[in-house]
Amino acid sequence: MRLLVVEDNAELVAMLRRLLEQSGFAMDHAGGVEDALLMLRTGDYAAIVLDLGLPDDSGLSVVRELRARGDGTPVIALTARGAVTDRVAGLAAGADDYLTKPFAPEELVARLQALLRRAGAIVDRVLQCGNVRFDPATRDVEIAGAATLLSARELELLDLLVRRHGRVVPKPTVESQLFGIDDDLGSNAVEVYVHRLRRRLASAGATAEIVTVRGVGYMLTARGA
Repeated sequence: MRLLVVEDNAELVAMLRRLLEQSGFAMDHAGGVEDALLMLRTGDYAAIVLDLGLPDDSGLSVVRELRARGDGTPVIALTARGAVTDRVAGLAAGADDYLTKPFAPEELVARLQALLRRAGAIVDRVLQCGNVRFDPATRDVEIAGAATLLSARELELLDLLVRRHGRVVPKPTVESQLFGIDDDLGSNAVEVYVHRLRRRLASAGATAEIVTVRGVGYMLTARGA
């Protein structure tokens, strides 16, 4: 799952990138409100970690714009100001949770996981399509009862498809979840990873297959379903 971190402190951004990647998340970064709003208009994120004290405007303006257009993406607000009035203002603007700096890294991860679980982006049960089983908590994959190793992006793609198996996932959604804003993408980057995962599934004897819905996107379905 891809997160957007909106923060202007380079040292904190570097720490958050290490922390989130170690916890199985992918991360894009914006250093201010203007960049954040542009990225949110063009990308799809599972959650946002948002500093409220940004150089060009208050982070609350990001939350207000999201909520005004009906976007319910979970937001954790970060701030160095811990007064009750500041926390109330953040929550009233539409933030889902609030963390005062400095904070324990493991607490941020726990709060993110709780928010995503509440939003339905993380489920505790093992997901299955055909004989392909995926555990969202451990990131373990089994095909026909055998443990199967996938690359990080193959895992992200399987995660995205198996959560929505039987439904079409639009290609722009696949692209935004697999690749960061700074990735140098070829014109067929998504197709390359879809092809690789298809080949992995087939070689392991999977009864689930990735179907291309031309002009729309991709769908994971059990063969014969």
